[in-house]
Amino acid sequence: MKFQIGVFQIKNQINNKVMLDSSVNITAKCNRHRIELNLGSHINKDLQKDWIIHGEDNFTFEILSELKHKENNDDLKEVTLLEKMMAEEFETNGILFYNN
Repeated sequence: MKFQIGVFQIKNQINNKVMLDSSVNITAKCNRHRIELNLGSHINKDLQKDWIIHGEDNFTFEILSELKHKENNDDLKEVTLLEKMMAEEFETNGILFYNN
């Protein structure tokens, strides 16, 4: 079974702050973030705080870029590099991050 590979964001619709992340299985990673946030155990304390204050309904999960599976390719390395490049672009454009 092939999973979606790529970069996604969790975006606070109230203050437009985002958390970028990447995965070789986007669905599983998004589910993990959502579960941890709902349990109050997310590693990113600023995101967790806003999740509690504003509620789940004020956050969106959005795939920003998806990579195709390639034979004999290190998908994890490639998607991590893509996330770094997108973070640099977002930073240049003044987007606020939970990551920083």
